[in-house]
Amino acid sequence: MIRLLFSAAILGLALSAHAKETKPSAKWRLSWNDEFNGLAGAAPDSKRWTYNVGHGADGWGNQELEYYCAPTTGAPCDPRHPNIRQDGRGNLVIAAVRDSSGTWTSGRMLTQGLTQFKFGRIEARMKLPAAAGLWPAFWMLGVDISSVGWPACGEIDFMENVPENVPGGLGPGKIRVTLHGKGYSGVSGVGQNYAFPRKGRVDDGFHVYGALWSEDLIEFYVDDRTKPFFRVTPASLPPETRWSANGPFFLIMNLAVGGSWPKAPDASTPNPALMFVDWVRVYEAR
Repeated sequence: MIRLLFSAAILGLALSAHAKETKPSAKWRLSWNDEFNGLAGAAPDSKRWTYNVGHGADGWGNQELEYYCAPTTGAPCDPRHPNIRQDGRGNLVIAAVRDSSGTWTSGRMLTQGLTQFKFGRIEARMKLPAAAGLWPAFWMLGVDISSVGWPACGEIDFMENVPENVPGGLGPGKIRVTLHGKGYSGVSGVGQNYAFPRKGRVDDGFHVYGALWSEDLIEFYVDDRTKPFFRVTPASLPPETRWSANGPFFLIMNLAVGGSWPKAPDASTPNPALMFVDWVRVYEAR
């Protein structure tokens, strides 16, 4: 989701015909998860999640409008009504809220410094908002971002959604997945759009967004892990570039408002705009 976050790549690159598919019959062991079964209004587990706070540099690298809030952050955030909270019904809620002054606040949570992941099956069951100016995302960054920077650290986007009336737009019926690295980042990221069948939408209920991730191979899927819609290997990358996804990564979920890709919200954008997460699960192959 970057320039530090911008992945509106328009063209997906085809996978090499020699890529090895993950067998649908592969056995998996649940190794890390959060089911968000806490009390209504409770913050997520602090042993699993931390938060980005503030506007970031240049709107988190994308000219985004929102101010990110941790559950206890003060003004312009409202800790009485946290932007990131559990709903008491088994879901996490990330709320983008515009206050009376016109300031948007929202939430961005991550496992950086707490848990890192290298290979496996990674997925989240989510219901997304779809409206002008909204940019929900579920993604990962390489843990060495602080030493090598972005995009050299690598980025794996399991799901992004933006309105359809912008360059590279998607609308409620599509999401995008993307791999970023040095020489293939931002609008040149290696990615693919997914269109929901039967007029499905990101906001019509919960959907599972995930990938089967192994050495030199990522297979992205929506709802059915046995039917990946996009597979990427080193052979998919531009010439003279290096694969960025064989090291440890940390997870991120956020709901951005405005920015380079989705553009600004308007009068039709709901306030609050709510992103629901039923669970996040990481499995190891057995």
